[in-house]
Parts: sequence; structure tokens; C-alpha cells
Amino acid sequence: MENEELNVAADGGDYLKVFACTAVMLQSVLGFALKLSQPVTIQHGLAWAYLLVKFTAPAFICGILLTTMRMTARQQPTYRHYLRQQWSALFLPTICWTLAYLLIFPGLQQHGAYHDGLSFAWQFVNGNAAPHLWYNTMMLQMIFLMPLFWGIRQLLHGRWAAWWTLGLTAIGYLAWIAWYMLRVYPTAKFTDWYLLDRIFLGFCPYAILGILAWYGWPIIQRQLQHWWWALLVMAIAALIGQERTLLVWPLPVSFAHTSYYLPATVIYILSVIGLILALTGRQQARRSWWLPVIHRLAGYAYPSYLANVFWLQLIWLLGGAALTRQHPLMGIASCYLLTWCWSFGFTAILDKALKWRKTR
Repeated sequence: MENEELNVAADGGDYLKVFACTAVMLQSVLGFALKLSQPVTIQHGLAWAYLLVKFTAPAFICGILLTTMRMTARQQPTYRHYLRQQWSALFLPTICWTLAYLLIFPGLQQHGAYHDGLSFAWQFVNGNAAPHLWYNTMMLQMIFLMPLFWGIRQLLHGRWAAWWTLGLTAIGYLAWIAWYMLRVYPTAKFTDWYLLDRIFLGFCPYAILGILAWYGWPIIQRQLQHWWWALLVMAIAALIGQERTLLVWPLPVSFAHTSYYLPATVIYILSVIGLILALTGRQQARRSWWLPVIHRLAGYAYPSYLANVFWLQLIWLLGGAALTRQHPLMGIASCYLLTWCWSFGFTAILDKALKWRKTR
């Protein structure tokens, strides 16, 4: 029984969420570092590092759906009950941290700043309160769409149903990417289309991928154990393709010139998700001691992700910026490590405090 508990202590969704949360914190640090005046060689290095971790939002979505499908497979809750659960787990922390960013660090806002009540509400709901909160705006839509995903799960009866679901999803996403490449990305003002990153359509395929990963987990795991090396080769090739696309733009390097909808980025994301799931299956088979650790960290991942730029801003003001300006690599590594520790540490302390209060 103990081995069984270890084996299910963490699923593929937990691993995806932890990897995504850890990677998005590095994205935040790299974004801060790029704003400093950096030599061209450092800018290129930051670009490589940024593209290396540019899989976070799709991986998190895939992880959320994989875990949700597993946890609701035997007894599916009512939609109302599900939203109640997510209120304390996701929506309330989102409201609190968004207010903190807007009121304490208004300089972190993206695409302008609020100047009245209406603009404050706009910045609040669309993820412009901080550089990373656009992820949150898009991901919360997946929670509202959960009945749709439960409906897709009910249609999965047999291997052919799964293949049809995968095929139709792939065709739809290819059409989306083709439209984006033809109508959006080539234009000089493609960054004005940033709201495309905030709607669920561009990321819904990763949610469906999470459903399919849960449904076919045993078969998928066997295939991943055989073909993980091919995914690694694809990831490296796609990473090189992304770097060439980004550096075509004139200097200084701008991370805004990347997109989750570029073909090389999509291939890279799918490859990394596959590699993370391959690692999950391997550690489950070996009953690794990492399983309960990852499971615990996954429970803290979302609030820690919300908080990470807040703590990074404090670290930056307390000497992180000065250290990064003088010693870029040391500064980035130090700020990243401190941000990760402070974000997960604060979340863990707050969680224990809330549980202690409930028991009193």
C-alpha cells in the first residue's frame, strides 16, 4: 500500500506545474536583467536562456487538466462545487496578489498605467498589473471552461476516439498558427496584438493534450520511454530555430518579439512537455523519493507563481539590480534562487498558518 501511495503521490500534471512555475521565475529574472544596459553578447545569452524556458504557460495548462481529469475521474463534482473549490485555491490569491502589484508596485504595469477607476479595472482583469499576470488571465479561463473539458473526456471511448480528438485538435491549431503567421507576426506592430495571448483559443489545445495524456497514460508512458531521445533532438532543433527568429530583429534584444504561436516555439513546447512526462513516468516506475516532494511543491506552485515578481522586485531593489549590473551571471543566479525560495517559502508558511488557524 505504501508503494502505491508513493506511485500516485505525484502525477504528470504535478511535474508539469512545478517545472513551469520554476521556469517562469527565471523568465521574470531575465526580463528584469534585460532592462539593464547589457553588452550584445550578454543580450544573446539572455535570449538563449529565455527561449530555453519558454514553455511555461502551455505546460501549466496541460498539467492542470491532466491532474484535474485524474482527480475527478471517479466522482465528477458539480460545476458549482468545482468553482467553490477554485475560489480559495486560485481566484482569491489572484485577486490579492493583483491588488498588491497595482497598489504597491504600480511601476510593474504593462501596456500603460491606470489613471482612473476604469483603467484600474482594465489593468486588473487583463493581466497588465505585472509582467507575468497575463498567464493568469488566460489560465483562469480554463477553469471556467472545465465543463467543456469534462464533456471531451466523456467522448473518449476507445483508441479511435482519442486519435480523432488529437487529429481535430491538431488541425484546428495548425489553422490558428497559419493565420497568426500570415496576418499577425509579419507585421511591424504585432506586439499590439498582445491580447491574443490572453484568450483561451490559443492555449486550449494544451488543455486537450492534458486530457489525452491522462486518458492514455500507460501507453503514452511506454512510448515516451522509448522515444524521449527523439523529443530531445526536436527540442534542441526547435530552440535553435527560435533563437534565429528572435535575433532577426534589430538590437537591442526584446523578448516581446517572441510568441507562443510561432511554429518552432510550438514544436519546442510539445517536446519539453513530452520530456517532462517521460521523466514523470520514469520516476513513478522507480518509486522515486521525489514523488511526494513534487506533489507538495505542485500544491504551492500557483500561489508561488503569482507572488514571484513581487518578491523579485524587492530583491531587485535591495541590491539585485546593482549586483546584476556589475556581475550579470552572478546577479541573475542569485536573484533567481532568492525569488524561488522566497516565493515557495512564503506560500508554505502562509499555508501552514491558515491551516493552524482553522484548527484553533
